Amino acid sequence: MTDRASETLPAWIRAAAPVAADLRAGKAVVALESTVITHGLPRPVNLEIARQMESQVSAAGARPATVAVLDGQICLGLTPEELERLALSPSARKLNRRDLGAARAKGESGGTTVSATMYVAHGAGIRVFATGGIGGVHPGAGGDVSADLTELAQTAVAVVCSGAKAILDLPRTLEWLETAGVPVIGWRTDEFPAFFSRESGLSVSTRADTPAQAAAILRSHWELGSKAGALVCVACPEEEAVPRSRVEAAVSQALAIAESVGVTGKDLTPFLLARVAELSGDATLRANLALLRHNARVAAEIALALAGPAR
Repeated sequence: MTDRASETLPAWIRAAAPVAADLRAGKAVVALESTVITHGLPRPVNLEIARQMESQVSAAGARPATVAVLDGQICLGLTPEELERLALSPSARKLNRRDLGAARAKGESGGTTVSATMYVAHGAGIRVFATGGIGGVHPGAGGDVSADLTELAQTAVAVVCSGAKAILDLPRTLEWLETAGVPVIGWRTDEFPAFFSRESGLSVSTRADTPAQAAAILRSHWELGSKAGALVCVACPEEEAVPRSRVEAAVSQALAIAESVGVTGKDLTPFLLARVAELSGDATLRANLALLRHNARVAAEIALALAGPAR
């Protein structure tokens, strides 16, 4: 690796040489977040899925660029050894955009959330990012709104995901996105996916059935001068998806447990996802792994379409 592999990259990004070379050449690069590695999944599944997501992107013909912070360096693309170190570290922090400056100054290591990964990707000129589910508006009157939403409102990156995490208030999350001018594109669906479940009863704002259609919508959105990002919502593969009623029952139980033990803030989401996995007999874990792999592949196909000539 090099501290600055490309003259076009800001000095605060340490890019892997292959990633920087592809960015210089205008080739397709897909950003991947790393809190799914550090906080989202149990070991050793976390390392396995991180490798599989990179492999899915590569197999489609694009370049994977996992984003993380290691010893205060904001990294765009990790070596296999760095990926393993991050996955096995018990002290890695969960870093959103707010935390990047402090982590860099203090020499800390951690996984980047959706908001932080979007910020780094945009700084490098990457327009497509794959993840599982975004954060959103939490249920109840507490007013907890994920930093992922504010990042989507101001950072022109397409986030390929399976909707918002199932523990969230999905109608209020969609209302927030509409107010912020963020397109919600259904990938071969008219329905907003509910993360582990394919159905939510809620509509997307538009639909794309091919990578070329998705790329055309994204280009048009940004050609109009919008600084907002976009969601490309991909339903969980049918063979691993969990019925919505089953997920909702597990989420209700997990929320009650979290309230009883006082889990709040940035610890709440990983706590709830772990409890929901337990309560569902690991059905949600299997769904999570399936959708992560699938989303990485779809993101690569869209990134390739964006990197090619407009049609």
